[in-house]
Amino acid sequence: MTREELAKIAAEGADKINVRRLVREQAEKLAPQTGYRKQVLVCGGTGCTSSHSLKVIEQLEASLKELEIDDVLIVKTGCFGLCALGPIMIVYPEGAFYPHMTPEHVKTVAEKHLVPGGEPVKDLLFQETVKEDGTIMPFAEVPFYKHQMRIALRNCGVIAAEDIREAIAAGDYSALAKVLFEMTPDEVIAEVKKAGLRGRGGAGFPTGVKWQSCKDAKGDVKYICCNADEGDPGAFMDRSVLEGDPNTVLEAMTIAGYVVNAHQGFIYVRAEYPIAVDRLNIAIAQARELGLLGKNILGSGFDFDIEIRLGAGAFVCGEETALMESIEGKRGEPRPRPPFSAQSGVYRKPTVLNNVETWASINPILTKGADWFASIGTAKSHGTKVFALGGKINNVGLVEVPMGTTLRTIIYDIGGGIPNGKKFKAAQTGGPSGGCIPAKYLDVGMDFDNLVAIGSMMGSGGLIVMDEDTCMVDIAKFYLEFTADESCGKCIPCRVGTKRLLELLQKICDGKGEPDDLVKVKEIAQHMKTSSLCALGQSAPNPILSTMEHFEDEYWAHIYEKRCPAGVCKALLNYYIQPDKCRGCTLCARNCPAKAISGTVKEPHVIDTTKCIKCGLCMSNCRFGAIIKR
Repeated sequence: MTREELAKIAAEGADKINVRRLVREQAEKLAPQTGYRKQVLVCGGTGCTSSHSLKVIEQLEASLKELEIDDVLIVKTGCFGLCALGPIMIVYPEGAFYPHMTPEHVKTVAEKHLVPGGEPVKDLLFQETVKEDGTIMPFAEVPFYKHQMRIALRNCGVIAAEDIREAIAAGDYSALAKVLFEMTPDEVIAEVKKAGLRGRGGAGFPTGVKWQSCKDAKGDVKYICCNADEGDPGAFMDRSVLEGDPNTVLEAMTIAGYVVNAHQGFIYVRAEYPIAVDRLNIAIAQARELGLLGKNILGSGFDFDIEIRLGAGAFVCGEETALMESIEGKRGEPRPRPPFSAQSGVYRKPTVLNNVETWASINPILTKGADWFASIGTAKSHGTKVFALGGKINNVGLVEVPMGTTLRTIIYDIGGGIPNGKKFKAAQTGGPSGGCIPAKYLDVGMDFDNLVAIGSMMGSGGLIVMDEDTCMVDIAKFYLEFTADESCGKCIPCRVGTKRLLELLQKICDGKGEPDDLVKVKEIAQHMKTSSLCALGQSAPNPILSTMEHFEDEYWAHIYEKRCPAGVCKALLNYYIQPDKCRGCTLCARNCPAKAISGTVKEPHVIDTTKCIKCGLCMSNCRFGAIIKR
C-alpha cells in the first residue's frame, strides 16, 4: 500500500464514520451519502458480550432479514463506556440510545424504528438522552458524556473494531504516514516531549524522555513493547482500547519503532482477555495485508512487525522487567534496576515499553499537535486519563476526563452518585499499589502529583468507589490478600512482608488486635518500601498506610472496642432484634440454621448471640426492618 492508497481508504469510509461522530442534526444530512439508511451500533466489548450482546446482534440480523430490510448496517463496536447499561445498541443517524437490550427488545425496535418511516421506541430509550419535548439529545449533552473528553477512547464505540478500513477512515495510521514522510525521529521525539505525555501505566514517566533514551542507546537490535497486562482489580481500561481500537496501538508502536530504529514489537496481553486478543490478531493480519506492518511500510523503506505474547495472569508481570522476562519465555520475576529497559530490556536489548493508553495518545499528539495536547489537563499532567469506574457507583463504566478533573465531578456528575442515597466514604485509586482517598479530598484535581500528595497514586486508572457501609480495615485486608497471593516470592521483603502484614490485619479484623500491631504494621511497611526488588513489594503497604492515616478511628474501634463501625467484619458483629419493630411473624426463627432465635407468635423475638453463627439470614428475611447488626 502507498500513502495515496491509505488516503483513498480514509476518504471512502469517512462519510460512514461521520454519521456516528457528528451530532444528530448534522448526521441526518450525511446519512444518504453512506449508502445506508440507518446504522445500528451494538457494543461488542467484554462487558456487553457477557450480558449477551452477541444474541442481540443475532436477533437483529434475523429481524432485518424477516422484515426484508437491506439498507441498515449492523456494526459491532468496542465499549461505549456506560457498562452498567449493557447490552447497549445505538441507532444512527438519530443517535437513539437503547440500554439493557434483549432479543425481544430488538424485535420491537426493528419493527417500529428500523422500518422505513419508523420512529424511535421511546419506552426503550435511555431516558437521560430524551428531552422534555421527546426529542433525542446529542451525546455531548448527556451527563455521563458531557464532562468527558475522549482521546485514547476516541474511536471506541464509534468504529467496527474488526475492520481496519473503518479504523483508517477514523484517522488511524494518518500519524504513521505523516511521520514516515514528513518527520525525522528527532522531530517526533521533540513533539512527544513538547506534548508532555507521561506514561499512563502508573509511574507517569515522560514518554518522550524514554524514547530518547532508547534511541540514544547503543545497539543494532532494539524492541518496542506494549504492556497490556492489566492486573489491577476492577481495571479494564487497556482491555477496552484493544477491543475497540486495536489499530491505534499498532500504529503508535510502529511510529516508536521508526523513531528508535527498532524493527520488532511485542504486545504482552493477558490470556484472560480473549476478545482483545482476537481483535489484536485480526488487526495485525489486516495491517500486514495492507502493508501497514511488515516490509517497506507505505513504500517508505521502513520495516516493522508485531507479535503477541500471552500472559498467564500473574500480577507481577505488569512490572516491566518481569514482563520482559515472561516475553523471553522465562518465569515472570523482576530484575534489579538499573540498567533500565531503555538500555537493557527484552533479550537485554534496548527496549521502549509503554502501556496501551500511552500508545493510544500518540496519534492525536502527532496529528493535532503537541500544543493542543499540552493545553489539556494541568501544568504537570497534560492530556486526559481513562478511569475504570466501579464499586458503589450508579454509572459503572469507563470514563476519560482531562487531567485535573475533580473526584467529585467523576463520582457525581459522570458516575451518577452513590446508589440508594448512601454517603461517599472513600475512593481507591492505583489498585493494590494505590491508596484510599477520603471525602475531604473530593475537590482535589485528579492528576499524577496531586494523588501522590494525598497518599495515593494514579496507577493504571482503576477507580473503586466505597460508600458508608464499607469497612476500611477490611478493604486494606482485601488488597493485602491480593498482593500476598501475587507476590512472585523472589525477594524476602515482599514475600515475607506481605504475609506478615496480612496476618496482622486478619488479627485486627478477628477482634484480637492490640495497639502494638499498628506499630508493627508501620515498621514492616517501611522495610518493604525501601528493600523490595520491584514496585509490587514497594507499594504493597500503600492501601494499609493510607487507610491508617485517613481512617485511624476505624482501626482503634476494631482494636480497643472490638467493634466494626461499618458492620462488615464478621467476628466483631452481633445481630439484635428491635422489640418495637418486631411483629412476631416467626419468619426469622424459621429460617435460622442455628436455631438461635426464640419467641412466640405476635411477640418480639430474641437472638441468642452465643448460638448465632452470624450468617445474616434473619436480617435478609425480616420484612419489617427489625433486625440490626452492630
